[in-house]
This record gives sequence, structure tokens and C-alpha cells, in this order.
Amino acid sequence: MTYFTDDHKLKPRQSRAGKKREYYAYFTLIFLATLPLACLTWTLSATRRMELPERGPIKAAWRQAQFITPRIFSA
Repeated sequence: MTYFTDDHKLKPRQSRAGKKREYYAYFTLIFLATLPLACLTWTLSATRRMELPERGPIKAAWRQAQFITPRIFSA
């Protein structure tokens, strides 16, 4: 027979604000990491086509960060 006591406590869950801060910290790091590559890609695309691409480098890096960050938290 198994005996369960009231002293057995589970780990407290991380608060919602803490998770939000962690998400934004990861988002910022990923955004800053993808920004140089997005700028390079944007510049190369602009020089090849001789016209400005539809999305700017900041918007492209932002979308990449929006795609990558939730995948980290779902794992």
C-alpha cells in the first residue's frame, strides 16, 4: 500500500509574467541574430533586381523571429 503525505509538494509553476519576459528575451536575441543575414539578403536581392524588395530587412528578421521563437517554447 502506498502512503501519500501532505508534505509532498510539486514545483511551483512559473508565473505568466516570467514566461512572457523569457519569451521576449528569446525573441529579442533571435531577432538580433537574424537581422544581419536579413540585411545581407535584402541588399543582394535589391542589387540583383535593381529594385527594392517588398519586405524590408527589419520586417524579414521580425518574421523569422516570430517563426522561430514559438518553436523553442513548444519543444
